[in-house]
Parts: sequence; C-alpha cells; structure tokens
Amino acid sequence: MSLTSLACLGDLPAEEWDALVPAGQPFLRHAFLTALEDSGSLGPNSGWQSEHLLWQQKGKTLAAVPGYRKSNSSGEYVFDHAWADACYRARIPYYPKWLGAAPFSPVGGRRLLGTPDAAQQLLQALPEFLQQQGLSSAHINFTDSRDNQLVGEQSEWLHRLGCQYHWHNRGYRDFQDFLDTLTSRKRKQMRKEREQVVAQGIEFQWLEGAQITEAQWDFIYACYANTYYVRGRSPYLTREFFSLLAERMPETVQVVMAEQQGRPAAMALSLVSGDTFYGRYWGCLAEFDRLHFETCFYQGMDYAIAKGLARFDAGAQGEHKLIRGFEPVLTDSWHYLRHPGLRSAVEDFLQQERDGVRAWAIEARDALPYRQE
Repeated sequence: MSLTSLACLGDLPAEEWDALVPAGQPFLRHAFLTALEDSGSLGPNSGWQSEHLLWQQKGKTLAAVPGYRKSNSSGEYVFDHAWADACYRARIPYYPKWLGAAPFSPVGGRRLLGTPDAAQQLLQALPEFLQQQGLSSAHINFTDSRDNQLVGEQSEWLHRLGCQYHWHNRGYRDFQDFLDTLTSRKRKQMRKEREQVVAQGIEFQWLEGAQITEAQWDFIYACYANTYYVRGRSPYLTREFFSLLAERMPETVQVVMAEQQGRPAAMALSLVSGDTFYGRYWGCLAEFDRLHFETCFYQGMDYAIAKGLARFDAGAQGEHKLIRGFEPVLTDSWHYLRHPGLRSAVEDFLQQERDGVRAWAIEARDALPYRQE
C-alpha cells in the first residue's frame, strides 16, 4: 500500500471517489470538488492548489482526503493567520502548508474518507509526505466524530474547537408553529421583520438548479460577488463555478430569489442533501430593510419545514443568528505542526482557546429566543 497525491481530481473516476464519500455530504462529492477545479476557482492565484491524498493498494483507492497545498490562509474559516504571522517574525517558514478540507465551505463532515483502518494508515503516512514535499504542517478542518476519534488517537495532532450556529426543525408544522416556541418578545420581533419585508413589496421564488437560466445565474453571481466587493475584496468563486454546479449537481442546488415588482433584488443559494439544508451564498444589489434576515434565514426555515429537513446549517460566524433560533454547535479541526517550537506555542494557545470556546457556547445559549419549559 502507498500514499499518492493527485493534482486534479478529474483524473480519478467519479464513481471511485464518491464510493468513499458518506451520503448527505455534497461538499465532498466529485462533482462539487471538480467544479471548483474546472472553473478556475482553485489554482496558484487563489492560494489553493489541489493535492488530494490517496491511500491505494494495487491501483485501488482504499482511503482518501480532499487536500490542498496552501500558500495563504484564505477561505478556510479556521483562522491561523496569527500562527503564520508569528512564524514570519521568527523566520520560520509557514507556507506552503497542506490542508484537508472542502474549499470555501465551513461545513462539518467526513474528511478521512474510506474504512477506519485505511484512513488511519493514510494518516500515519502523512508526516513523511509533509517532509518530502517541504510542507510546514497539515490541517484537517471541520471533521466529524469518526475523524475526531481517528485523529485523536495520534498524539502529534493538536485539537482546535470552533463554534457555528445551526437551526433544528423539531417537527414544526409551519413557521408559526416554530414561533410558538419562542418568548413573546422574540416572536413579535421575528413577525415584525417578516412583515417589514412584505411591506416593501418583495416576493420570493424558489428555483432548483436545473430551472435556473444563465441570465439568472449572472444575477446570482453579481449578488454573490458584491458581498466581497463592498468590503474591498475579490470573490473566492468564479462565475463558471455556479454554472458547473448547476450542471453537475442540479438536484442539490436551491436558490431563493427575492423580487420587487418583478425585478430581482437579492438571492440566497443553498445546497440540500440528506436531512440538511446548507445555507451557502447570499447577496443583493440594493439595500432593503430586513431583507438579509428574510432571505438567508426565514425563507430557509420555511423550506426546511415544508420539506421535513431536520437541520439548517447556516455556516460560520454571525452571532445575530442566535436570537433567531440558531443554536451554538461546536466544530473541530486538527493541526500537525512540524516545527517543535511552533507546536509547543500553538498547543498552549489551543488549550486556552478550547476553554474559551466551550464557555462561549454555554453563554451563547442564554441568548436563544426559546421559551423555558
């Protein structure tokens, strides 16, 4: 058995890769990852170069990790910029590093694909690979419980906690049924926010990937890109990525379009797989009162309730989600640092950070709008 790297996932048959991917994890599918590669969203200019790891025996892939050689820390949502800055000041090379992740997608799930035994063997071969390739470190972000167990058995890896916000559909019949579980003040606030959007003459239309025209994709991309331009940044994803996503995963893509007097005003793009609604990209080209909350949160809740989906993963950051019923959920990442001095310093930092994250998650629950039983 041997560890090999793959610079283009398209060189591996989709059925061979997808056979390793658990159900309900669209961000790991061959179609999603190759859409990123084929659209030019990844490459030298982005700081992301594909370097997928395969654990193979006689040409058969037994385990794999979606992997990338990184020359920066952008688009990861597990922030190690301070580590890189400290290395720069100490004249310790930090880039390039290797990252196991779904690019630009802070979504928890399996990263060590394949059987536990094969995945463990891949993991054990990784340090030698890093040394041979001149990589400072390895990072595996947003892992699931099985990955946590496998990586946690390797003492060299450092554990990091983060916090996201997920909404749980507890069998609600409709949005009002959800509102009835809230305190009176929060219930009135949400109802008022939705009424304010209606008062502006805004209506909503849901479209599946195959229904969306190229002209509509142009608008969707303009909205998405604008969320970066207004902050003086360039968008991570190219326009072509969205067309490829709709072409290769049409049943997974759901877009809600906000319209005023028949003209598009805003959009939110999500992926739906298994029992989960994944809120991904949002944007608007004009400002409307409370439109962000309606488009990104309340419309998604409506959809999840109507379709019987159990969970709405709204992604990273945004404490404003708490007061709208999104509950704090701890996330996990793992870090292997070759330099002993850097490893020691980061280990001390992560111990303090984990304590802080756990304390924050407990404190954050006090901000939830639900009535006490």
